Amino acid sequence: MSWTVKTLVLPMVLLCVWRLQEGAEACTCFPVHPQTAFCQADVVIKAKVLGRKLVGGIEESVMYDIKQMQMFKGPRRNIDAVYTPSSSAACGVSLTNNVEYLLTGRLASNGSLHVVLCDFMTPWDNLSASQKTNLVARYKTGCACQITHCYAFPCKLSRPAECLWTDFVTKLGNREQARHFACVKRSHGYCAWYRGTLFPKKGYMDTKGR
Repeated sequence: MSWTVKTLVLPMVLLCVWRLQEGAEACTCFPVHPQTAFCQADVVIKAKVLGRKLVGGIEESVMYDIKQMQMFKGPRRNIDAVYTPSSSAACGVSLTNNVEYLLTGRLASNGSLHVVLCDFMTPWDNLSASQKTNLVARYKTGCACQITHCYAFPCKLSRPAECLWTDFVTKLGNREQARHFACVKRSHGYCAWYRGTLFPKKGYMDTKGR
């Protein structure tokens, strides 16, 4: 499956890789489930963008002033700025003033937050109700599980602590599993997709609730 920067825009959760295209560096991203992005990120926050300015020398970056609204994962301190490359070819991100976003990113050695196009960032209002709920508890409790891509049937689980992500062969347009499900560990040690109440009942998986 071929993915381009144009098609892999928000809110799809993405991983960033590099490649050369016609002699120039370009940013190319591959999709990951929101839960995977959450578990791999250093910081996951809801924040409102307040302003933008260029910083740095030769390798110029963009600094966005932000107002942290809610911390889902990260250090026990307020984050008031986020940094990104100034060039889209270097996976730089463009954010809009006065819009509230969900942002995931990495912490630099100096404690500053950095994001790129392949991180998960989307306007807060674009999130489904399930995704907002999953951010509070389910994604965190499912970090011991592995979400594996399934691009064509048949797909097989390679280990018990695994969920198959089949949005690519079933409901790609709706991204059903990405928007509504979390992969959580059940009481018998297996991982399974969950869509239901905030905290799953012991050993129980509900596929009807939102």
